[in-house]
Amino acid sequence: MSGIIAQNSGRHTGLVKAASAAGVWNLILTQTASASATIDFTSGLDSTYDEYVFKFINIHPATDGGQFGFQGNEAGGADYDETITSATFRASHDEADSGTSLAYRTEEDQAQGTGLQLMTIGVGNGNDESCSGYLQLFAPSDTTFIKHFMSRVSFYKDNNEAIDFYTAGYFNTTAAIDEIQFKMDSGNIDAGTISLYGIS
Repeated sequence: MSGIIAQNSGRHTGLVKAASAAGVWNLILTQTASASATIDFTSGLDSTYDEYVFKFINIHPATDGGQFGFQGNEAGGADYDETITSATFRASHDEADSGTSLAYRTEEDQAQGTGLQLMTIGVGNGNDESCSGYLQLFAPSDTTFIKHFMSRVSFYKDNNEAIDFYTAGYFNTTAAIDEIQFKMDSGNIDAGTISLYGIS
């Protein structure tokens, strides 16, 4: 059967139907948050793969309304403050079915900024509230081109809305990016897992 691949996605394994020429997900590392200020991936991003994907599952903020994001380090860097240009938009729908929206989010984009690149707005910290999604990073070890990324996150907002949040952009550097840090803009990551995959 064409398009059948063995896929390992952390705790879920098996045969999955894949598009023609689709790649294999190679699990590199999984980290679990426990009242963590940051989750840092300081190894595993190298020239082995041209595409890497971080999957985050049930990231639960300690602080209500916390915003989940990332930053990178170029090879030899130490401060997670790479220059980013990005664009963000979101779709929303509240539990009461009284409000919906689809909007560009200027508050979360960057234009040659060096701050935390947000992938959510206020995530609720109730016992059943969290965010899940992914971040794709392309050719982080290339030293000719800038480093593109895309993310999509679903989350339970602190005002009882379902949010589908999109972010895309680039690290404006031709140096290799070999470290990625995840954190909330305020407070700790109370719980959740982040897994890094290389796509071959």
